[in-house]
Amino acid sequence: MKASVINQFGEPSVFEYVDVNLPELNAGEVRIKILAAGLNRLDHYLRLGNVNPDISFPHILGSDAAGVVEANGPGSSRFQIGERVIPLPGYPLEPEDDDFEPMTAAPSYLIRGVAEWGTYAEYMVVPEKWLVKDETGLAPELVATLPMPLVTCVRAIKRVGEVKPGDTVVIHGAASGTGSISVQVAKALGAKVIATIRTPEKESFVSSLGADLVIKTESENFVERIKDWTAGQGADVVLDNLGGRFLSDSLQVLKPQGILVSMGMVTGTETAFELFPFFLAQQQIRGTFMGNLQDLHWGLEQIKAGTIKPTLDRVYDLRKAQAAHTRLAAGAALGTLVLQP
Repeated sequence: MKASVINQFGEPSVFEYVDVNLPELNAGEVRIKILAAGLNRLDHYLRLGNVNPDISFPHILGSDAAGVVEANGPGSSRFQIGERVIPLPGYPLEPEDDDFEPMTAAPSYLIRGVAEWGTYAEYMVVPEKWLVKDETGLAPELVATLPMPLVTCVRAIKRVGEVKPGDTVVIHGAASGTGSISVQVAKALGAKVIATIRTPEKESFVSSLGADLVIKTESENFVERIKDWTAGQGADVVLDNLGGRFLSDSLQVLKPQGILVSMGMVTGTETAFELFPFFLAQQQIRGTFMGNLQDLHWGLEQIKAGTIKPTLDRVYDLRKAQAAHTRLAAGAALGTLVLQP
């Protein structure tokens, strides 16, 4: 099969479009013909060697896919040949970890493309229990934008952030693949959304997702804007996928007993803040990572209902992974980038 692989860490130029062996099909597994593969920020860090320095080369990146069943392994019977499916982007390898809660903390949990070969290829093999039927009715390139952003945002906002109707929620990096889905998940839960973006050209896109206030952090002080917009009350929940100073500054706009959900580190892996006002206000910082099948099912129900819509930036031919990753690395995408075999 054809795949875009990396044989070393580095800039987007490390991608090569080559022939590789078709993955073996074992008991309980399904071979999927990949119709489209979504890119995530994680792929960028993996390519640079910042996540798993022990990758065996050649390696295929990618966690998200939309596909069709091409073959069933021994004992696999849930899906018919030719049926459209969506793989869960991460799952436990060991059966004893299947009911681990949260699943993402299970000892054998993995994300596709981190250690095992991922989705930047014509085919992949997935255990059938981690597949869901694609009933969205959407084109494959739209479906491929969904799995990781959807499971991550649903868990972060609905379960970890405990967002409820009437809450005010701050979402950083709202024009990204994850951020654009986060805005819609929060709105689907009945929240008012304050979205931050870096540059003005992303404002209309984020507003179209339903954000009630959009703040441009390159030219505006988001702490002052949020305090002013909320009449000094602050936000009930802050969803931070940027890290660095954004995490510490966000505590200044969080209500007493509010929840800051940490789920990324785009602008930095370290921060500092004053402890006294933090514990005096009884604020909470909660970490979150990915999600499970229940999160994916809830998100896909919203997709089918039209409450949440995919945010597709551009589609590239699979052989153009270099160009797609160049745009990904620059942070220029409005939504999610997709590769198509």
